[in-house]
Amino acid sequence: MKKLSLIAILASFLFVQGCVHKVVTVPVKIAYKTTKGVVKGTAAVARAVIPDGDDDEEKDKSRK
Repeated sequence: MKKLSLIAILASFLFVQGCVHKVVTVPVKIAYKTTKGVVKGTAAVARAVIPDGDDDEEKDKSRK
């Protein structure tokens, strides 16, 4: 009888562990994708607002 209850507890633990894994990983994946998009958008805005001199280099190459 003890072996049967031990197997039942072990099986329950494994099922619960799978559920907890899903509950934790899904929000983390959503947060990662959202943060990745925000960082890309911020970088694009920063490049548009702050000139880095690329246009000057292209003009110099076209003159030669």
